[in-house]
Amino acid sequence: MRNQKLLWMVEIAIFAAIGYVLDQLKFSIWAQGGSVSLVMLPIILIAIRWGLSAGLMTGLIVGLLNMTINPYIVHWAQALLDYVFAFTFVGFAAIVRKQVLDGVSGNRKNKIALFVIIGTIIGGLLRFICHTLAGAIFFKEYAGDQNAWIYSIGYNGSYMVPAIILTAVAAVLIFTASPRLIKKEN
Repeated sequence: MRNQKLLWMVEIAIFAAIGYVLDQLKFSIWAQGGSVSLVMLPIILIAIRWGLSAGLMTGLIVGLLNMTINPYIVHWAQALLDYVFAFTFVGFAAIVRKQVLDGVSGNRKNKIALFVIIGTIIGGLLRFICHTLAGAIFFKEYAGDQNAWIYSIGYNGSYMVPAIILTAVAAVLIFTASPRLIKKEN
């Protein structure tokens, strides 16, 4: 049992570091922030492999790492939304873990793929909501005469939708190619 806890902590640390590195390898869409990267992939991998607490912890660490190097912070609440909550909430992809494990036990790759996609959409959508809230509240001056909420939805959607799609494709390829990654060691 002690080795399991140690493995859990080591994997979280390694995958959080990978997430941070993947966030540095990005395609920037806008000068004010927002880019397409695979930062969510390690969070989703850990969330589905180990469950909700591991996914949330990995996301939290990724968010804190992103907040410490080159952050753009205008208010403490915006920092919480854009860094802490946004990345932590990606860990909620773990809510499909049981269905993915069922797909693995039945060797049904279509079921694995479907629920990995659903989990990625859930985690990505929660991140998108956090960024949209922060944008509408703290960056509304960029909207000009346009409604700040509509502007924030469009702005954040322009990079989050491609990031979610890219992450879902990568996660499906990984999990369907090697479903044993989903089962944690006993």
